[in-house]
Amino acid sequence: MDKGNDLTALSRTISASSLRGRLTKLTGAPLRPVAALHASIDFVPTKIPRKRRLQMMVVAVWSVLLVMSCFMFLVLCSIPALWPFLVMYLIWIFCIDKSPAYGNKLTPWFRSLKIWQYFAEYYPASLLKECDLPADRPYVFGYHPHGSFVSGALATFATEGESTGFSKAFPGIKPHLLTLNNNFHIPLYREVIMALGISSVSRESCSNILSSGPGQAITIVVGGAAESLSARPGTADLTLKRRLGFIKIAIQHGADLVPVFSFGENDIYNQMPNEKGTTIYVLQKKFQSMFGFTLPLFHGRGLLNYNLGLMPYRRRIVSVIGRPIHVQRCEKPPLEEVERVQRMYIEELTRIWNTYKDEFAKTRLRELSIVD
Repeated sequence: MDKGNDLTALSRTISASSLRGRLTKLTGAPLRPVAALHASIDFVPTKIPRKRRLQMMVVAVWSVLLVMSCFMFLVLCSIPALWPFLVMYLIWIFCIDKSPAYGNKLTPWFRSLKIWQYFAEYYPASLLKECDLPADRPYVFGYHPHGSFVSGALATFATEGESTGFSKAFPGIKPHLLTLNNNFHIPLYREVIMALGISSVSRESCSNILSSGPGQAITIVVGGAAESLSARPGTADLTLKRRLGFIKIAIQHGADLVPVFSFGENDIYNQMPNEKGTTIYVLQKKFQSMFGFTLPLFHGRGLLNYNLGLMPYRRRIVSVIGRPIHVQRCEKPPLEEVERVQRMYIEELTRIWNTYKDEFAKTRLRELSIVD
């Protein structure tokens, strides 16, 4: 019995020693998954200037504003006392309010809030003006490229920060950035974008705004959803050859066409490989055909790191506003005239690229390409 007790005590001692040794090794070296995580993710330092934190928070809130609006509306729906008001609000949105087709909700003080300055400074985003635009006529701005989030278009044509300041650069011109009509069916979110001067991209909306007087301007992101699928850093593949609608609208209203090329728009997100023929590409095109828009599978940085998340990277965006192409007004322009103006438009857009590519697109992987 004594030998058995001694053996048991010895095994306990060995087990305790072994356990102590293993714990020592664990405390001396981090676990492999944790070490790998720290090695692959570039975390944000603890000490960051307050201004940069504000810039990051504004961009983060804007990135999830649509989802937040839907969530807030659902929270309001959970309060029975508010149901009559919410029903009236929905009737107003879907049946009565025609503001998205007229652009008459633009609110100058809201566009000039400090938060939009932080939004533009995050990248930073700025505009470069090539020439004056007289306010005695309407304008159609064609914005390129679409990118994943059209952040440059928002900063340039829907806000009035010091770094962009569209109204100061072009006094007398009232810009309206256009987006899909579906966005104006989202409660609360629609009120924010309308206050920024954002309107529907429908033909009716374009005609109403351009016909409302001199100095009125619309900005159309020409490439649309199709172009967003090819948005990758270092590239500039523009979906433009078969896009004639915005040119026809400009001719019908005698509006000067102004090409805008936004250097850096494609650089703020990385996108998963989705070449034609891949499963991802097929699914994205199917989604586009069903809902009118598509969802690029992109990734950027996070709130607490620099290389993993859904926030855009801090990369400079410079929107170059080129020289206007004057057109003669014609209510029913022939196809030949529309194509002639399109060639002039593409030539001006190409000139902008060739003039500024070595300054604003130093890391480009290939040259400008005009695709379907």
